[in-house]
Amino acid sequence: MKIAVIGDGKVGRTIIEHMSREGHEIVVIDNNPKVIDQIVDLFDVMGICGSGTSYDTLKEAGVKKADVVIATTPSDEINLLSCVVAKSIGAKSTIARVRSHEYSKQVELMSQQLDISMIVNPESEAATEILNIINFPEANKVETFRKEKLEIVELFISESSLLVGLSLSSLHAKFPVEMLIGIVQRNGEVIIPNGSFVLEAKDKIHVVASRANIKSFLNKLGLEEMKLKDILIIGGGKISYYLAQHLLKAKYKVKIIENNYNRCLELSDLLPQATIIYGDGTDQAILMDEGIKGIDAVVSLTGIDEENIIISMYAQKQEVKKVIAKINKTALSNILESVGVASVISPKDITADRILGYIRSTNNSRNSNIERLYKLAEGQVEAVEFVAKAKSKVIDKPIKELSLKQNTLIAAIIRGDEVFIPNGNSVIAEGDSVIIISKGRILYELNDILG
Repeated sequence: MKIAVIGDGKVGRTIIEHMSREGHEIVVIDNNPKVIDQIVDLFDVMGICGSGTSYDTLKEAGVKKADVVIATTPSDEINLLSCVVAKSIGAKSTIARVRSHEYSKQVELMSQQLDISMIVNPESEAATEILNIINFPEANKVETFRKEKLEIVELFISESSLLVGLSLSSLHAKFPVEMLIGIVQRNGEVIIPNGSFVLEAKDKIHVVASRANIKSFLNKLGLEEMKLKDILIIGGGKISYYLAQHLLKAKYKVKIIENNYNRCLELSDLLPQATIIYGDGTDQAILMDEGIKGIDAVVSLTGIDEENIIISMYAQKQEVKKVIAKINKTALSNILESVGVASVISPKDITADRILGYIRSTNNSRNSNIERLYKLAEGQVEAVEFVAKAKSKVIDKPIKELSLKQNTLIAAIIRGDEVFIPNGNSVIAEGDSVIIISKGRILYELNDILG
């Protein structure tokens, strides 16, 4: 596919990195010549220095023949205008990153009136992911499919866990719950396990099931369900605003510590039900004064990764039940996850997943649609939700008769309101949502799982 990316910031760079690996023809537009020189050296892409709103620049970049134009500059208005100009030149699809909460109220209207294919808000997406973790605090991460009918949750196996020493084939006999362990991370290695695989302490596992069945599984493991009520958010940026809105609506108690006085005043007007504290969230004295020892969850959302790490480590030392941190630098994220301090979220990665899912959908055949795509296990595994269509080669056949590629797993099938974990006799029907877990492969359509 021919893809143009306008703006080489955090989100733009992440998208370029992923798409260049998939062999797309990419042109990057940015008004900083040093940025263009750097991106051309790093990846197999073409670079154009100029404005994404300029007709001449977009024409020079070949946008007329572009399959997708993605605008990810820091300015919402530039992104929207770039998409409008690109569409007028001839681009087939356009995607705009829009962050303003005012614009987010009218996404559908803007999409229709401006003919923009997709509008994505990184901060809103990140807030939703954090909310999922707070609603399911036993998990490190939570990924949802088909309007939360099915979830993939990341869990850590402690040394005292009843799972230690169990093979996956014996799991159901001891814990009769409809679920599947689809991914295991062990000592830096990512494994798509089979029935003979034996679980060990310190493994990270990804469990596929409905939320009710995951809760049931945890209950049978003897894990006490965490009840969170009081949430402390450090930093008063956009993610904090969106998250606080969700939390207040769900009847959580919310307190935000922000070090910019004017922003505190804004938040007080926007979130009258929340408690807004003017102060430095990295100051241990302030955290103690605000009762961190009695807080159920701390969510660190400052603009500095290192601050979020320090706050998270301090919160865990105070025995806070749930700690969540926003980390954008991959290396720092891996460090924090490796010591098990906190659940880590990355807005740029979440946004890239959404955009990559859309691009895959526009590039596949008519035998299936991609509804959702997540990169799991430090980006080494993909979980993709497809909708099976009539002409797909996988439908109306028992799964045991399908020849699947190595490290590819049919993890779940959603049919209407019914969710089930398939076995060899299960059959995929037209219209089913099918969740595929795959390591080291790029899946554009459901037929790609076949060997």
